[in-house]
Amino acid sequence: MTPPAEDRSDADTPAERLLGWLLPDTNAAGAIYGMIAIGALLAAESGLRDTYLETLASALIALALYWLAHAYADMLGQRLERRAHLTAAGLGHNLLHDWAIIRGGAVPLFVLVLCWAAGASQETAVTVDLWVTAGSLVAYELLAGLRARSRPGELLLEGCVGAAMGLGIVALRVILH
Repeated sequence: MTPPAEDRSDADTPAERLLGWLLPDTNAAGAIYGMIAIGALLAAESGLRDTYLETLASALIALALYWLAHAYADMLGQRLERRAHLTAAGLGHNLLHDWAIIRGGAVPLFVLVLCWAAGASQETAVTVDLWVTAGSLVAYELLAGLRARSRPGELLLEGCVGAAMGLGIVALRVILH
């Protein structure tokens, strides 16, 4: 059995190792959820009244809550279905499985920090972040299609689905501001 990409020390290139960290072989959906959650949160952020530190702190807290809530909800749902007790091991397993949410949310947060370090205004940083998140969703869709050896028409559909998700986040920003 091959270990997940993030655990492989023999990944072919640095880009493949980075991709393995960003989109793990196990629970890649969690990473996408994390990215979308932080993208949507930042879309609601005005960037006019809060400081970078306040925006970053609120996004980190929201991401942690989302991660904990997702793991907790999965665990509680499993317990209700199976009439099982809460165990530290079971909760720990769910928290580790859903750690991918934190990893996915780290992408937009990293972009925010890069823009801050570059001296961009916070409003500009949030805008850049939203477009990076939207572009990442398109790229991940296309990557999934290429890995599945999709035909050109299928790749077009996959790219459009990613673009629709990304544009949904951008539309949230436009509507709220």
